[in-house]
Amino acid sequence: MKPQEEFQAEVTRNIEGLKRDSDLQAMSRMWVREIAPHKYSYNFTWMGRPIIQFPQDMVAMQEILFALQPDLVIETGVAHGGSIVYYASILELIGHGEVLGIDIDIRPHNREALEAHPMRKRFQLLQGSSVAPEIVAHVRKIACGKRVVVVLDSNHTHEHVLAELRAYAPLVCKDGYCVVMDTIVDDLPGSLFPDRPWGPGDNPKTAVREFLRENGDFVVDKDIEAKLLITVAPEGYLRRVR
Repeated sequence: MKPQEEFQAEVTRNIEGLKRDSDLQAMSRMWVREIAPHKYSYNFTWMGRPIIQFPQDMVAMQEILFALQPDLVIETGVAHGGSIVYYASILELIGHGEVLGIDIDIRPHNREALEAHPMRKRFQLLQGSSVAPEIVAHVRKIACGKRVVVVLDSNHTHEHVLAELRAYAPLVCKDGYCVVMDTIVDDLPGSLFPDRPWGPGDNPKTAVREFLRENGDFVVDKDIEAKLLITVAPEGYLRRVR
């Protein structure tokens, strides 16, 4: 066996061990629950823009993008634009691809900063509801014939995320990913979301489960979740298998 094959075999064994370690999984869920009130994900930036993601998930996204080398990354939810800049910078390193960021409200100060960003050549912004028929039609036109990865991270209600999944997951290439962020909401206390329309029982994870019941083209990539342990997207890494 070649050295690289030996290394990959070791990683595979590591991941299988993590899947079986229920105590470590429980500790990881507890850590995420306890860190949530401290807004841990707000502590990080990428190339000057707040990213509002766990670093662990961003490493997983880098692995996905490098492996697939997509033509287009579609992300719903722009906020400060850190994750869009992150994906754009990975594509810049690869030397191929662009990012499309969609948000119902791209605030002027964020748009100004993003328009002036060095990675601007690798992304474009689209303002509007990600589930509006005209936006969906426009995105489908942009995505036509391209290898696509999708990241859903906007309104976290069950209804909205399910509509996004139905609209954008079919654009994903075979062996590609539709990543649904913040499925962790279903595992956290409802008291953490007092001013939000989502919470336990109504969130991205419940939408994912309903989507998977009606669509056999995707499965949850349990290896990613197992090796990360710390993630905002448990059951959210959906790989297209056909």
